[in-house]
Amino acid sequence: MNSLGPRPWLVLGGGGIKGLAHVGVWRRLDEAGVGVAGIVGCSIGAVVGACIASGMDAAEMDRVARRLRRSDIIRLNRRAAWVTGIKAVSVFRGDALRAYVERIVPAREWSELRLPLLVNAVDLDTGRTEWFGDGARTDVPLLDAVYASAALPVLYPPLEHDGSFYVDGGLDQVVPVDRAVAAGATGVVAVDVVGTGSWSGAEVVREGMVAIHQRAMGIMIRNRRRTLESLWGATPTVHVEPNLEGYGTFDFGAVPYFLEEGYRAAGEGLARKRGVE
Repeated sequence: MNSLGPRPWLVLGGGGIKGLAHVGVWRRLDEAGVGVAGIVGCSIGAVVGACIASGMDAAEMDRVARRLRRSDIIRLNRRAAWVTGIKAVSVFRGDALRAYVERIVPAREWSELRLPLLVNAVDLDTGRTEWFGDGARTDVPLLDAVYASAALPVLYPPLEHDGSFYVDGGLDQVVPVDRAVAAGATGVVAVDVVGTGSWSGAEVVREGMVAIHQRAMGIMIRNRRRTLESLWGATPTVHVEPNLEGYGTFDFGAVPYFLEEGYRAAGEGLARKRGVE
């Protein structure tokens, strides 16, 4: 799209399994011939972004997403349940998520990526967002940085690197449009998969502590996102917001819907942009 200038970037936000809508978005952009000069990814957006930046095509990404099963990334940390209790670092095992990232992302090193990629994570010591990838830190290996960006606190253990600990980048910047602009983007396709999250409190409580934790995180992240939107400035932006009303962070049964809804929402966003040009 000419209105996005010669260097459009793709920004893929965090949102758990709902973020597989990013795959549908990429398939629609690919069909429309919308090329991107770089990618910013947060949390699940970092995982999908790493696949895109590695050169994986849209059809293969769709197949990989449809094969995802709960056991691929969710395995109970039994030490949390039977040994250390609330002093455990996580509810789920980090090695499962890390192994899945390694299995699906084709590139092994930053230097192997075909597109510039930036991913974020939050440093537990300083509380600041750290950026990894093109024009930022590359001392943390690619797959470790992607894992860190998706390491939801309490659910997955932080990434430890040289004495520092990193967790999910969505705690601070869930749709980091401003980072793409700082990297030189002349326009942005920003994909927001947080959703409005209109779950009832009673429904959340019935689902248990993981659902309660995720609901609380979602509220915090949405409020933070509204604050950051003021930083987007005047950069031409296609805002893609799939309808994810009522879906949770780990709704594996809804993966086909997420893929198709991302595709639909991207088409709507592109049409809306063309309508104002």
